[in-house]
Amino acid sequence: MNVFATAMDRIFSHADMAVAAVWISGSTSEERPIRVIRRAPDRITDFGAARILSDTTTVDVRVIDLPEPQPGDLIILGTESFVVQGEPVRDSERLIWTLDLRPS
Repeated sequence: MNVFATAMDRIFSHADMAVAAVWISGSTSEERPIRVIRRAPDRITDFGAARILSDTTTVDVRVIDLPEPQPGDLIILGTESFVVQGEPVRDSERLIWTLDLRPS
């Protein structure tokens, strides 16, 4: 295990950084508990001459916890449920997935 993997293990186990969630496969209905770091950045999208501000929700999850997330999978955070939209993206160290979510 390298130093980045060790750091990610500590960050994802810290109660103030990551939260418990449940992943449910969109194709097989398999489910498993995971820990995620939730982010909700605003995004500005250009559309012709207009600029549209939209709320977004993304989560980071360790690849070791969720090896192959797919669009259409469900992520449950507390009482909220979200669907993975678009292709999941891994970081440069190949340790973390970033999932773009929309409310289900």
